[in-house]
Amino acid sequence: MTADLVITGAAIYGTPATAIAIRAGRIAALGDAALAMTGPKTERLELPGRLVVPGFQDAHVHTPYAGRDLLRVCLNELDGKDAYLAAISAYAQAHPDEEWITGGGWSMEHFPGGVPSKVDLDRIVPDRPVFLFNRDVHGAWVNSAALRIAGITAQTPDPSDGRIERDAAGEPVGMLQEGAAYTFRDRWLPALSRQDWEAAILRGQQFLHRLGITGWQDAWVTPETLAAYRSLDDAGKLTARVAGALWWERHAGLEQIPAFVEQASWGSGGNISVRTVKIMADGVLENYTGAVLEPYHDGCGGRTDNVGLSYVDSDTLAAAVTELDRIGFGVHMHAIGDRAARDCLDAVAAARKANGDSENRHHIAHIQMIDPADVPRFAQLGVTANMQAYWAQRDDQMEELTRPYLGAERTDRMYPFADLKNAGARLAAGSDWPVSTPDPLAQIEVAARRISPLRRDDQPFLPEQAVSVRDSLDAFTKGSAFVSYDDEAGEIAVGKRADLAVLDRDILAIPDAKVADASVELTIAAGHVVHTR
Repeated sequence: MTADLVITGAAIYGTPATAIAIRAGRIAALGDAALAMTGPKTERLELPGRLVVPGFQDAHVHTPYAGRDLLRVCLNELDGKDAYLAAISAYAQAHPDEEWITGGGWSMEHFPGGVPSKVDLDRIVPDRPVFLFNRDVHGAWVNSAALRIAGITAQTPDPSDGRIERDAAGEPVGMLQEGAAYTFRDRWLPALSRQDWEAAILRGQQFLHRLGITGWQDAWVTPETLAAYRSLDDAGKLTARVAGALWWERHAGLEQIPAFVEQASWGSGGNISVRTVKIMADGVLENYTGAVLEPYHDGCGGRTDNVGLSYVDSDTLAAAVTELDRIGFGVHMHAIGDRAARDCLDAVAAARKANGDSENRHHIAHIQMIDPADVPRFAQLGVTANMQAYWAQRDDQMEELTRPYLGAERTDRMYPFADLKNAGARLAAGSDWPVSTPDPLAQIEVAARRISPLRRDDQPFLPEQAVSVRDSLDAFTKGSAFVSYDDEAGEIAVGKRADLAVLDRDILAIPDAKVADASVELTIAAGHVVHTR
């Protein structure tokens, strides 16, 4: 029996071997046994000095939305208001027939108080509505034309789950927070066709493959995006393994669960698995909607009575997790604030009490703030900590929009990765792209150094909470594969699916864990090369 592909000369992560053979999409042999599978039709790659790792898996990503932004107004890689406005203006001029200007990726720290103004957009796009989500997708920048279309005025009340930012006279300034942005999007933005979503997913897949990513958990699957995934898979165009997390509608209750069962039935198969439901427990800290145990400060040292928003009340959350667990779903929970994290853990505890231990792979994403008393509960309850490692660094957003409103004590216990690891929690890793970079190597560096790869002279953010390169690499492979129910990948072993990334150097041997200096030379998904440098 001969192999389709044999890689030699490289270090093979997790093994002493320097050769790996692939046949029929699987890892067929390692070491000398791999060399023995070389035949006349075997493709052979001699790659000395490289490191072969399992294909990275992103455990929390929004590929359709990121791909859509890449095809429209994409501000993620730009830095500053002037650069944003230049890009928006250029796009509008290049697309004069588009009814709406949409996209996103702008960052809050480039605007006073994190709030941009409609005036800037009105100057460059006065005649068409503009709607641009910010980088964390919890707020949107809009122009006057968009506000007029939606009928949003000084008399429009805030929704219960969001806020319309206003000036001193009560006039909307052009920033919609949380539910105000989502309601606007759902009600007024033109719906994308299935073909639009397919194009967005393919663009996102191409982007992720070049970073060594062979699979992901889509943390916001709707019937529309699931249908697009299903269509692409049926056509043989979906080369990644995708775990879909169905979207829990916060304004509905347990009556939506039968629809999840139906969607999982028609949506699963081939390269798509639908065994998870995503529930957002709260918002984010920067706009004071993250659910916290103690009230926010006012930015000047005083206290307020604001403890953030719970998008699903604790009783409903517990009932939802219990029922989803009973019928076989894992639950992917968004929790930013410490109160939200506690509510999510309490919900899993209720499920465990009602249903006993299950094989459902519940996890909490973001884990930005966790009360120290709740850290051991992750391991006790079998809840995976889904970390967004790139956020665990000092930046302007943290210093200007988070620290003054949390205070030093709470800020200085954010992203407690080492505490969770030491308490026995399983770690998974995801980018939340397009919120932040999907590059696993950059994220692994921040997890290990707690400093941005772009500003290595900065002071590290809580270096005692760093985790090793090996631990974060494992989180990005077998940890993320675990929460995606992908037991055929995540590690290099004979019989596993041949999802692999070839790095240009051994990242375990890079001095000072400067892992972002490495790059991906080759990405292999199910035995097929899907990216080569």
